[in-house]
Amino acid sequence: MSARTFPPHTYSINEAAALTGLPASTLRYYESIGVVAPVSRGESSKHRVYTEDDLDQLIWVACLAATGMSVSDMRQYVANGQFGSSAASEQIELLTVQQERLAVEAEQIALRRRYVQLKIDYWQAVEVGDSVQVELLSTEARTLADELKRVKKR
Repeated sequence: MSARTFPPHTYSINEAAALTGLPASTLRYYESIGVVAPVSRGESSKHRVYTEDDLDQLIWVACLAATGMSVSDMRQYVANGQFGSSAASEQIELLTVQQERLAVEAEQIALRRRYVQLKIDYWQAVEVGDSVQVELLSTEARTLADELKRVKKR
């Protein structure tokens, strides 16, 4: 008995969108600007036909996009991927810069959360008539607002 081979499974753009979490318009856009390689087209329909390999690439591109990486950095990252280990230092640099951006974003979010909590505490103090606490929290909120401006400029 011989083993049967089946043709590789392919996906339409709508199926690829559903499987990757990226809208079809984004899939077309990423292809048009070179973030991903051109996708094969159907013989008669000329519609995009995605393979498992295409989906793998789209999933890790979607992951990069989810980190907030810029389109130009994603395009560079994908282009570097074809060079293997010779591009490792460039890949590390792209990812390190993105990691630093995320650290700044995390710091900004933490400060904003702290600011909102201070304002909640402030209004609770106002509600109960604690003027000493109102003044302390107001001063702390001004200081935190200045810190937020400083972090945002980085």
